Amino acid sequence: MDGIDLREKFASFDEHWSPRIVAELNGQHVKLVKFRGAFVWHHHEHEDELFLVHRGRFRMEFRDRAVDLGPGEMVVVPRGVEHRPVADEEVEVMLFEPAGTLNTGNVVDERTVREPARL
Repeated sequence: MDGIDLREKFASFDEHWSPRIVAELNGQHVKLVKFRGAFVWHHHEHEDELFLVHRGRFRMEFRDRAVDLGPGEMVVVPRGVEHRPVADEEVEVMLFEPAGTLNTGNVVDERTVREPARL
């Protein structure tokens, strides 16, 4: 039960759109991800997702609106809701989602990460 230094963990990788598992609890994965640009539109049939901004800014786009987020802010995307994260500059985000959740949800493409690395 050691503390986790998020700055150190985020500094350990540079890849965008490639989530890393940093912890797990109660069947949930806590993942760290860096991204820049627009992701693919997708949804998760059975999983809610929580996005918490560590550093930078991004917007979570929904088909009918967008939510702008900065450091210390979060959004929960309910299961079944189509969404797309977009960052004009690099952003560092912590994700909370059930273990086994695919980052691309119902879409399988070149950005799909089936087995995220562990930090």
